Amino acid sequence: MSATDPNSEEPVEADDQRDECDEPAIDTDLPPSAKLVYKVLEYEAPLTQEELAAESRLCPRTVRYALGRLEDHGVVTSRACLADARQSKYRIDE
Repeated sequence: MSATDPNSEEPVEADDQRDECDEPAIDTDLPPSAKLVYKVLEYEAPLTQEELAAESRLCPRTVRYALGRLEDHGVVTSRACLADARQSKYRIDE
């Protein structure tokens, strides 16, 4: 979609109108499940895999795959859960 600048005859792309302060975009080659998990973590972090599966309504296997992809891209980190050392808490790496 393009818009016109009132002072110029050249069209201005919609992406040019976005602020530089907008949230960082995650890679477009990530699957939709990884993008959903990222959004859930953005609002609810830190969460375990089980909590992420419940919040996102994705199956645990899909959450595990999505977290792996997000960790590979360096946007999500994990730490051991203090309440249960067998689990990890995931959060967005800032």
